[in-house]
Amino acid sequence: MRSFALAAASALVAADAVCAGPTLTDKQLPNRAASLPTVTASGNAFWAGKERFYVRGIDYQPGGSSANDDPLADKSICTRDIKRFKDLGVNAIRVYSVDNSKDHKDCMQELNDAGIYLVLDVNNPKYSINREEPEPSYNDVYLQSVFATIDEFAKYDNTLAFFSGNEVINDKPKTVKSAPFVKATTRDMRQYIGSRGYRKIPVGYSAADVSENRMQTAEYFNCGSDDERSDFFAFNDYSWCAPSSFQQSGWDQKVKNFTGYGIPIFLSEWGCTDNTRDFEELSALMSKQMSGVYSGGLLYEYSREGNKFGIVELSGSSDSVKEDSDFDNFKAALKKYPSPPGDGGFTATSKSVPCPTMDSIWDLGDWGESSLPAMPDGAKKFMKDGAGDGPGLTGSGSQNAGGASTGTAKPGSGEVTATSSGDSGTGRPAPPMDMNVLYVTGIAGIFTLVGTLLL
Repeated sequence: MRSFALAAASALVAADAVCAGPTLTDKQLPNRAASLPTVTASGNAFWAGKERFYVRGIDYQPGGSSANDDPLADKSICTRDIKRFKDLGVNAIRVYSVDNSKDHKDCMQELNDAGIYLVLDVNNPKYSINREEPEPSYNDVYLQSVFATIDEFAKYDNTLAFFSGNEVINDKPKTVKSAPFVKATTRDMRQYIGSRGYRKIPVGYSAADVSENRMQTAEYFNCGSDDERSDFFAFNDYSWCAPSSFQQSGWDQKVKNFTGYGIPIFLSEWGCTDNTRDFEELSALMSKQMSGVYSGGLLYEYSREGNKFGIVELSGSSDSVKEDSDFDNFKAALKKYPSPPGDGGFTATSKSVPCPTMDSIWDLGDWGESSLPAMPDGAKKFMKDGAGDGPGLTGSGSQNAGGASTGTAKPGSGEVTATSSGDSGTGRPAPPMDMNVLYVTGIAGIFTLVGTLLL
């Protein structure tokens, strides 16, 4: 009996040693099929497995917003640029529009192999909420396109997050009235992801750099019932213009404003060009000054598109890429300022905030402080049947397609009651558990048992 116990304990320890992976002297060969760990939103932070994840990325739209091209549907284009992304050392890119009728397997695999995640906008000029006339543009044709984009990219583990809208609300007072329709889209996307049995890919909104309504917008997307709230909030910020500092830029005040917000925050665009770009913003973003509240950001932008923002110059679809001095400066800054160690002082509990009160700036009209439009009747079938083929970038468009919402949603109407896999899709993930505690406890238990048997 004793010899059996000793043999069993030895076998367990030996098996643990075998499963522990290669030693420092063993070089593990890269595996092209290996997927990056999926990213989740929990507490006020992102997590890749059990490690805190910070967005250290760049915005990617070769050809600019006017081109409305999909850089992830052309392997030659994405391969050309992914080489530069890897050289920079970024871990994420943002793409502003994609063709949901095309396959993206090759480019998503290339990104995966380079250790890069995708933050994706689900809209494009033809299929989006019209900030000037939002009510008719929130319809079943629009949602079908949004859901088809989710279908295409939910299958890739390195899809980090989806944006339900980008700068729909801006500095024009009238555009504030589009907020209920963008928030309803966020709700619908989260419900669709749950109903189709996909993993909990975070969904949030990218807000404009407008100080007058930034906090109201942030509060609005994190108020109400759980099904109505975003998984994260992002905003564009160009207020740090070199030479500057954490205090001089006003970033210290923004950290104070967002402390206790309850969900992850990151910068969807940053990088002022008023003066020389030294990218010292990373000295704050990647420090304990901000890591308890912020989860990094995306530099605007990769390619120079008739403005001063890009760090490379492209020549159409050719292989020619000219790296500007800003390319090397950004690369050096990323190396100089790595991700903060440990959990960065995150807050473990996710929570909602009160909806902002209406005033002369934040005026949602008849929707009031918290009411949302109900999902259009024609879109409800997608929860069970799926969206089907996407219309792509050349479809007839959705903004005046009919099939708009005809009522007000009840709080909780966006909850997932069943999924295509039969699992519950509701709730928010808990922060990852430190398995080292269980590991040490388990080994100690084995040797305690052995000692007892030897007595």
